[in-house]
Amino acid sequence: MEQNRTALVLGATGGIGGGIAKALCRHGWQVRGLARDLAAARSRGPAHVEWIKGDAMRGADVIRAAHGVSVIVHAVNPPGYRNWDRLVLPMIDNTIAAARAAGGARIALPGTIYNFDPAKTPVISEISPQHPQSRKGAIRVELEERLRQAAPDVPSLILRAGDFFGPGMRASWFAQAMVSAGNPLKRIINPARGAGHSWAYLPDLAETFARLLDLPERLKPFEMLQFEGIYDADGQQMIRAIRNAAGRRLPVYGFPWWLISLAAPLGGFPREAAEIAPYWKYPIRLDNSRLTGLLGNEPHTSPEIAVRNSLAVLGCLEARAVLPAPQEQ
Repeated sequence: MEQNRTALVLGATGGIGGGIAKALCRHGWQVRGLARDLAAARSRGPAHVEWIKGDAMRGADVIRAAHGVSVIVHAVNPPGYRNWDRLVLPMIDNTIAAARAAGGARIALPGTIYNFDPAKTPVISEISPQHPQSRKGAIRVELEERLRQAAPDVPSLILRAGDFFGPGMRASWFAQAMVSAGNPLKRIINPARGAGHSWAYLPDLAETFARLLDLPERLKPFEMLQFEGIYDADGQQMIRAIRNAAGRRLPVYGFPWWLISLAAPLGGFPREAAEIAPYWKYPIRLDNSRLTGLLGNEPHTSPEIAVRNSLAVLGCLEARAVLPAPQEQ
């Protein structure tokens, strides 16, 4: 039987969802996107996407947009990452209901490392115990548990990765902390605290999603995979890549974690940052053995090209051509 290759991407106007939508289009999928503002989505979102007006918080909208699809990519988050406790779980419930109404469409979810205790989990695999140490982590654990309970009627694919960065990812530690988007490079802020850190270059991660979704017959009803990405073993590899892209030895300053700790009780960004500070203190690597067993290899762009492309799109480099990731050529 010919595979139904129609996918709904929730969050297609964002960095991660937009990247996955582009990769699916390259692989020959018909891609739909759900957007509250159709004009803005059409002007700023990925090309070749069929846009449907609606809101991921409205179950009827998601069910309508998902009619006839075989995959729903759940890459949507609350605006500004606020109100997670009130919005995240209702949104995944809407997606599960839409997938069930579509006849058992597979849900694809970009996973995070916040489900785990960084002090006790230096390597994350599909069997690693999940002991979240933050509010967001606890919500992510519950979100994934709902996907587990929905299988096999509603199959799912969770692809877990480290910190996202790359073209289209302006809301990231790379773009908002290490460098200053829209400004020439003058200095580097290093959040790493001498421990290994995992990074996920968005074009590589998106390509991995597309390759996996091309092989539904090889996936388990509840598939939980890890994307290794770029593992910076000492916190210096990304620094070297930024300096190489700039062509000069930029000064490096540490991230003011002590100030974040003091300001955390006031709420806002300091509280959010303080919750994930341990993920910069302890090394975390993702074990992609199951992933490479399925695909043969993990799509991988060298850190030098990945960082240069990211900086160029962010407007931090002058007159630098962006080189496509190998799989995009």
